[in-house]
Amino acid sequence: MFGRMALLVACLTMTGCATVLNETTQPVKVETLTATGEVVTGADCKLGNEYESVKVRSGNTADVRRSGTDLDIVCSHPDNPDAKARAVSRANSGMFGNIILGGAVGAIIDHSKGTAYTYPTWVQLVFGKTLIFDRKDEKDGQPVAGTDTGAPPSTTTSKDANPSQSPMPATAGSAKPGESRVTIDDLRGLLPPQK
Repeated sequence: MFGRMALLVACLTMTGCATVLNETTQPVKVETLTATGEVVTGADCKLGNEYESVKVRSGNTADVRRSGTDLDIVCSHPDNPDAKARAVSRANSGMFGNIILGGAVGAIIDHSKGTAYTYPTWVQLVFGKTLIFDRKDEKDGQPVAGTDTGAPPSTTTSKDANPSQSPMPATAGSAKPGESRVTIDDLRGLLPPQK
């Protein structure tokens, strides 16, 4: 019995916790709204990070590659100006497990594969606006509230837009391309409440 337990522990320490617990992709539901809050379905949306760019129609869910870098989103509709957003990537419980268990090798594996990070799972873009969606603001069963950057979407047409190359304002917790940051806020929700 002890031998099997030791083998299991050894196997888990040779891989990352997030690699064991999480897929390399995650679902992101994308919805689009007018400035007055009316839902518009069927807009063409592109979601991209350094790994890939995927297309989905608003009102649907896309499987996106996990990454430590933020996810850029551009949605277009013939009757509305483009809607743009950045979904902030945050460390998930797998990375927390690596930190607690001291699995430096696992943390490096999870970071490089992107499995240590998660994007907001439900975003609502607003046509004519550029919004930031931060996973730390996510509440189960609700769309993440977007923060208006105050920057109007560029005049680039959606046919020419590449979301992974679109210039977006930096957020306080967002990383520069090729760099990721883990803040205490990323881990706070994973700890038991203090008594």
